[in-house]
Amino acid sequence: MIGVLPRFVLGFVLTGLVMASAIGCIYAKHESRKLFTELQSMIDERDELEVEWGRLRIEQSMWSTHARVEQLARQEMRMRSPRPDEIQLMRP
Repeated sequence: MIGVLPRFVLGFVLTGLVMASAIGCIYAKHESRKLFTELQSMIDERDELEVEWGRLRIEQSMWSTHARVEQLARQEMRMRSPRPDEIQLMRP
């Protein structure tokens, strides 16, 4: 009778350890899938931001062209190129 009890306890402990290991594997797989889904959404967001960044760079280059700046200077600020008699040369 004494020999049977330790075997029963050992079997019970081993069964508990196998169950704990199985639950740990299931939890790790669940976390892995959750993190992979989060990674995919972040990659999608990164791609969208890169596309927007490209559009903003194109827009910035369009707004800062020399022709655009000159047009705004002439129309809104009433600037003009100096006449030859308004130009003075400075010598050192």
